[in-house]
Amino acid sequence: MITPISQASSRIYARAAGIAFIVYIAADMASMGVASQPHVASAFTLLGSLSALVLGVTLYKITRAQGPALALLALTCRVVESVSGQGAIFFAVGSTLFCWLLLRGRMIPSVLAWFGVIVSALLVVLLPLQLAGLLGGSMSWSASLTWLQWIPMLVFELTLAVWLMIKGVAIPAMQPASL
Repeated sequence: MITPISQASSRIYARAAGIAFIVYIAADMASMGVASQPHVASAFTLLGSLSALVLGVTLYKITRAQGPALALLALTCRVVESVSGQGAIFFAVGSTLFCWLLLRGRMIPSVLAWFGVIVSALLVVLLPLQLAGLLGGSMSWSASLTWLQWIPMLVFELTLAVWLMIKGVAIPAMQPASL
């Protein structure tokens, strides 16, 4: 049986996750901004990868009581995302799962959780289509389609990061966890 985390621990994990979101976003954007300086870009990419791992672990600790197997799968997606050449799809799958668990546990406002589920699931569908060339665009950041599909996720992550740092997560009463 998985024991839920305490309210004090959840506050710490939530703040760490919020900070990891911000660092992750900033590092990834910075690495794109200094692409002409490969050593600097590599340092920012490494920082982004480490942030993805911290984010995965903290979100796992917060959500595992809601669905241990799904939380573990989402954590695994974050790990693969941090080292994979096709990290975006693993990011999208992991984000969808974590958002679903946050929604299921009523840990963040349901509107925010639903927004996260929808924009993450949309990426799960759009990224393979874009990779296959079926959407008429490349996966390059110079393509407008790439920005259009990622802007809602950016809005969600920044909003969630601020929420986690300020409000934390609500710890629901222990329910029997399934998948």
